[in-house]
Amino acid sequence: MVMTSSELRRKYLDFFKKNGHEIIPSASLIPENDSSTLFISSGMQPLVPYLLGEKHPQGNRLANSQKSLRTEDIDEVGDNLHTTFFEMLGNWSLGDYFKKEQLNWIFEFLVKDLEIDPKRLYSTVFRGEEKIGVSKDEESVNILKQVFKKYKIEAKDIDFPEENGMQDGRIFYYSARKCWWSKSGTPEKMPLSEIGGPDSEIFYDLGAELKRHENSEFRDLPCHVNCDCGRFVEIGNSVFIEYKKIENGFKKLKQYNVDFGGGLERLTMVVQGKNNVFETDLFSDLIKKIEELSGKKYEENKNSFRIIVDHIRAATFIIGDVRGITPSNLGQGYIVRRLIRRAIRFGKKIGIGKDGWLKEVAEVVAINYEDVYPEIKDNLDFISAELTKEEEKFILTLEKGLKEFEKLNNVSGTDAFNLYQTYGFPIEITAELAKEKGINVNVEEFRNELEKHQELSRTASAGMFKGGLADNSEATTKLHTAAHLMLAGLRKVLGDEVYQKGSNITAERLRFDFSHKEKMTGEQLKDVENFVNGIIEKDLPVWFEEMPLEKAKEINAMGVFESKYGQNVKVYFIGKGDKNVSREICGGPHVEHTGILGKFKILKEESSSSGIRRIKAILE
Repeated sequence: MVMTSSELRRKYLDFFKKNGHEIIPSASLIPENDSSTLFISSGMQPLVPYLLGEKHPQGNRLANSQKSLRTEDIDEVGDNLHTTFFEMLGNWSLGDYFKKEQLNWIFEFLVKDLEIDPKRLYSTVFRGEEKIGVSKDEESVNILKQVFKKYKIEAKDIDFPEENGMQDGRIFYYSARKCWWSKSGTPEKMPLSEIGGPDSEIFYDLGAELKRHENSEFRDLPCHVNCDCGRFVEIGNSVFIEYKKIENGFKKLKQYNVDFGGGLERLTMVVQGKNNVFETDLFSDLIKKIEELSGKKYEENKNSFRIIVDHIRAATFIIGDVRGITPSNLGQGYIVRRLIRRAIRFGKKIGIGKDGWLKEVAEVVAINYEDVYPEIKDNLDFISAELTKEEEKFILTLEKGLKEFEKLNNVSGTDAFNLYQTYGFPIEITAELAKEKGINVNVEEFRNELEKHQELSRTASAGMFKGGLADNSEATTKLHTAAHLMLAGLRKVLGDEVYQKGSNITAERLRFDFSHKEKMTGEQLKDVENFVNGIIEKDLPVWFEEMPLEKAKEINAMGVFESKYGQNVKVYFIGKGDKNVSREICGGPHVEHTGILGKFKILKEESSSSGIRRIKAILE
């Protein structure tokens, strides 16, 4: 009997629980105190403070399945592997076990628990770089050889497979571009004091019979596991975080960490004997729904079906998140809008003419995930309303775009790009409409315009989201504590319906999003400022206590209660006894008393998205 994705997820968590790991809940998809990305894109991201040495309330062995989303994959969706939303199975050692335990455990899980054929598994390791003073990861190679030997495989290690091919190898050395992890990427991109290290990836061979090299750009290149031809698929990555960047290279950390991540969708694909993720049980009900709505068959419209089910699943999770984001023209809201509108366009392409069909697909998502992520079903009315609202808006926009198109006698690349950017017309629709009118579209010029736009977007995004609480500097720590005080002040002035919806804290300023439907008055802003500065003047102590999640709820600690598991959390308090003014679930860091914060000043209050306001503030 074929293993389901739910069984696979449970097996993974049970395996690591059996090996001494505490199972922690998935964090929200919306980052908190980390603005380096729009969404959580890996299981590691919410745990950075603990990888840096902060003590985790659950201990030093952790595992979970983390909701994740990668916006850079939106345009890639439609092939056999890429999805925007996915789940990342992860396990971590925070200064506890290291390479030997990790590599043995993960292969044991894959081969024994998932019954994956070890002859189809291959590993990669870091080649080493003299210029950064980090040598070849021969330790991992020696461990891996013993691991493969357990499964009666003699594992030959090969260097430079990208140049010389596989050569009957089983373990392959690659450069830092392929086998190094840090938050910023390769070693040269890492700022001073950032941590990182070599990694060891596991690849599964989908089969040489796929002949993916024939009639493709890869046909004349050496065959190797880290090629992008599609024959080999990465199903897991063990990162060994053991280095910190310094002026003249890297130095060893006192705390060696393990960070493993394996995509549930890809592992399910392998276990279910498929060669693409969309034909697993994770998508089967959604595809049936699209067949019902369109009257078309998946087999004849694979690309459109994959885009629709992926994008609606992703949008449903973002809107239904505990820190849910609604469609807008900015930041995270723009991604939601883009996903929904792209799904609608491809729905029209395969003949879905029914109004309000998006919410029907969202209902299937909610049912599929109700046992794991019950918040989707709990928030289904809100999700459905937002999807329908966006659908109605976009249909009107499409009609306006058609009118603009009819005014054109020729369609330059710039015209085509304007139709794409302003009215959401994909180049395929523009080309089809142009063909009906007997005119051509300059597709190459369109691609150039799109590439320029994407480059500008990437640059703007990098500037807009630089910083966050990635460092533990004194200035950032002070503003983090001030953010706690400001939330308490907002709730005192505006009422208990105010909740934090996101934050971005750098050494220079704090940016804080919160739930509130109206623009704040000048008097209200002054009242919040006065409240915070009053607490600063009182020089109250800042302290924390570890406690069960249920106790945190009982004492009305602020925070997002995402877990259905019993667990301990860290609650930070400001003030003791009857002078307590703030209690929040938080990982830190914080100052020890409020008197050192300085003077709190609000610079700006504005709308962030529908029902969400944003404050920018500083400490003088």
